[in-house]
Amino acid sequence: MTALSRATILVVDDTPENIAILTGLLKQDYKVKAALNGEIAIQIAKGKDKPDLILLDVMMPNIDGYQVCKALKADPLTSHIPIIFVTAKTAVEDEQHGFELGAVDYITKPISPPLVKARVRSQLAIYNQARHLEELVQQRTKELNDSRIEIIQKLGKAAEFKDNETGMHVIRMSWFARFIAEAMNQPEDWCELLFNAAPMHDIGKIGIPDRVLLKPGKLDPQEWEIMKKHAEYGADILGEHDSPLLNLAREVAITHHEKWDGSGYPNGLKGTEIPLSGRIVAIADVFDALTSERPYKKAWTEERAISLLEEEAGKHFDPELVPIFIACIPKVREIQQKFTDQFEENQH
Repeated sequence: MTALSRATILVVDDTPENIAILTGLLKQDYKVKAALNGEIAIQIAKGKDKPDLILLDVMMPNIDGYQVCKALKADPLTSHIPIIFVTAKTAVEDEQHGFELGAVDYITKPISPPLVKARVRSQLAIYNQARHLEELVQQRTKELNDSRIEIIQKLGKAAEFKDNETGMHVIRMSWFARFIAEAMNQPEDWCELLFNAAPMHDIGKIGIPDRVLLKPGKLDPQEWEIMKKHAEYGADILGEHDSPLLNLAREVAITHHEKWDGSGYPNGLKGTEIPLSGRIVAIADVFDALTSERPYKKAWTEERAISLLEEEAGKHFDPELVPIFIACIPKVREIQQKFTDQFEENQH
């Protein structure tokens, strides 16, 4: 018994005798379903156990076969199902119309049993091969995307280690950014992109000299100007690509230090001039930095960090995003507990 032999065939015809003929012909090798009109056929095709192939009569009351085919091909849930017309309409223009609507074959009545069997077997083989190729492409695409994401996350961690922080910071703030985006009902694919782009926000710190980056005391004005360059360095490192992920990572890197009132850097963007990704990451990054313990500072309490966000709403931060983030605090706590810094664990 081959994989093809258990395929499901949907036979659609308003004449029970015709259904009986096709069912008797195919039931030994395939699972056969039947529909006496177009409405039922569409319902079955959209159901949980979708057919692998449809044998469709043309001349039926209410909704004819051409209309059924058009409806199924217009719906993403059913557009992939191959359709073979089985009809008494033998004119060349009828056959041409069937193919134009998306049918894969056209069999005229009265049917030839060997021909029907051969055509069904052939189209199922093509359909099965197409599905297999699609699965391989999807698998390969996922592998490439996973590799790209892993590289980005590791580069983000590299920047954090150079800055005397741990890789847990980029993981936590990425989750915080995702929570904000999801709470705003942004598209799921964009939320996922932001989640994977956020770890690269400080990648430009790789280009900052250690004498500035690792200076224990306060930076002087000249050193501060050098430090601010990390946003532009990050954009340069990431460059411009066709990849939506890398492009969003670049956008985050160069805009997450911009401020709502226009006093940020590197370009002094103001309000909604700052891309949404940068406005979201600004909140996520600052909150985690404040509430995380570092070798050179104690962690702020959650209450104190929230107070600062509220005070800076409309100045540093987008005033609409701050309350959205605060509403996510229960989920934020879960991430903080799950991804604690190593040196914090060693102290407890």
